[in-house]
Amino acid sequence: MPRQARLDSPGTLHHVMIRGIERRRIVDDEEDRKDFVRRLGKLASETSTSIYAWALMSNHAHILLSSGPQGVAKFMRRFLTGYAVSYNLRHGRHGHLFQNRYKSIVCDGDNYFTELVRYIHLNPLRVELVGDLKELERYPYCGHGVILGEVKNEWQDRESVLALFGSREGDAKGAYRRFVQEGVALGRRPELVGGGLVRSLGGWSEVKSQRRRGGIGTIG
Repeated sequence: MPRQARLDSPGTLHHVMIRGIERRRIVDDEEDRKDFVRRLGKLASETSTSIYAWALMSNHAHILLSSGPQGVAKFMRRFLTGYAVSYNLRHGRHGHLFQNRYKSIVCDGDNYFTELVRYIHLNPLRVELVGDLKELERYPYCGHGVILGEVKNEWQDRESVLALFGSREGDAKGAYRRFVQEGVALGRRPELVGGGLVRSLGGWSEVKSQRRRGGIGTIG
């Protein structure tokens, strides 16, 4: 059966999931992790792709992004191909690194947007790559610490996330931190990683509207 075209246009919000083939590791060491993050950030900047949340685990990764002018398909193809070639050369291996195509869910509305940011950023805690929320705030392979200002990544769009939690950065960071903490007890959220088109109504549209009016920059 031929593959169906992905829903996409510049500015479309995607929850992207990447998995290693046969659930194998996609990073083996710190050099791999740094290479993964460096490539993600460099390509996001080059293609005007906005990254709002992301988390890298041992055998999979999550990214919440708004596609740039070239669309998500070209962005992901360049990103995954470049990383896989680099990984294979470093580790003397051949063949596919990732499981089929990446999986993406098209999202609309900040009811899901904020839930997805929280879900994605709690992944390292759920799989015990970090021991607690304090450690998560300093963990360099997840966007949570970037939003709170504890980790520096200029390419991540932290401002759009914080804008949904308050108009003043200090208050917004406090509200975001409490929101993430409340999500720990919710556990795994299968409704946030299922297939199909996720739709909701809410303030995400208002944030985009404000950006068009010149209030808080430009999305995607």
